[in-house]
Amino acid sequence: MSAKTQPSSGQPSFSMEDFMAALDQQDFSAFEVGQTVRGKPFEYSSDGVLVDVGGKSAALLPMAETLAKDGDALREQVPLGLEQEFLVVRAPNADGQVTVSLRELALRKVWEELAALVESKGSVAVKVTGTNKGGVTVNVRGLRGFIPRSHLLEREELDRLIGQVLNVVPLEIDRDRKKLVFSHREAAKAGLMAQLKTGQLVTGRVGGIRPFGVFVDINGLRGLLHVKQMSQARVASVEDLFALGDTVKAIVTDIDEWQGRISLSTAVLEAYRGEILEAKDTVMAEAESRFLTLELANPEPVAAEPSTKPQAAAEPAEEAAEAEESPEVEPVAEDPIAPAEPAESVAEEAPKPAAPKPEAPKDAPKIVALQPKPARQEEPTV
Repeated sequence: MSAKTQPSSGQPSFSMEDFMAALDQQDFSAFEVGQTVRGKPFEYSSDGVLVDVGGKSAALLPMAETLAKDGDALREQVPLGLEQEFLVVRAPNADGQVTVSLRELALRKVWEELAALVESKGSVAVKVTGTNKGGVTVNVRGLRGFIPRSHLLEREELDRLIGQVLNVVPLEIDRDRKKLVFSHREAAKAGLMAQLKTGQLVTGRVGGIRPFGVFVDINGLRGLLHVKQMSQARVASVEDLFALGDTVKAIVTDIDEWQGRISLSTAVLEAYRGEILEAKDTVMAEAESRFLTLELANPEPVAAEPSTKPQAAAEPAEEAAEAEESPEVEPVAEDPIAPAEPAESVAEEAPKPAAPKPEAPKDAPKIVALQPKPARQEEPTV
């Protein structure tokens, strides 16, 4: 049998040259920037780590594209032989080698989690890294964000905030514009809102007067005392009954955490119908003792004393101007900050806009419905 004669089995021969030719015909250019691939690291090199991603050539994971700061940390975070996900950050070169990243993959997930927080109204921990005339810059798990001055609880001497970890809620998450804007003030409000209970006695100051009622500032929160909940009798003029800055003691009748609304009532504190119209000061002075006699959900008064110098909310135009001064988001070299506890549920499905309010505990009786009481009888003249 000559060298060119086919084997008796009838199967064609397949040399190494044939294998390489077939390999060259494969399309390994399918790897695209932004694509997520799975691969196994198999060798550490001076340039980083070589990763088998199933391509013509091994992918390169540079040290700068990892979350490690030294060789020991690299071996711990990128063990050889352990398959994991990588993000393609550079297209194949002439040799078919692509560049992959673990750092960019982690940052992408942070963006996705922050976007989910906007929908769920969750909070996240950030670290203050610097200041500017509009507010402070922060590091949120490797990304740089911004908190406008108007959305800080401490608005003076901002340098004292550097290094502090604050719990914030996102105001604007724009990945295309690399913009992250947060609010410390709104996160604090959400915390205070969570502490309120229906049937609680609170103390605040009148911060706004409208024909339909007054807005009461309670430690940064704002509740509405509707005109129909001021007295069991008809209130002809809200302005004649309350003035800006008046101290108000009222009962919390409803809390809408989703909308951030608090409803208040002083009518339930009246000893008789229309008493607050005749003796408002007496009703306010005796609010605590009267509260204890009511059949309320919370039998213990918890009055939140307002700040002697309440901070007015910034005008929308002011907040918009500060937000425009926020720096573009870039990866920072600081250690990523672990998300706050609420961020653990980031991956869960965001609540629908019309989320139902949580039910009150079964053992908590509701506020007694307001029933008109007979007007006080005048004694007959002799």
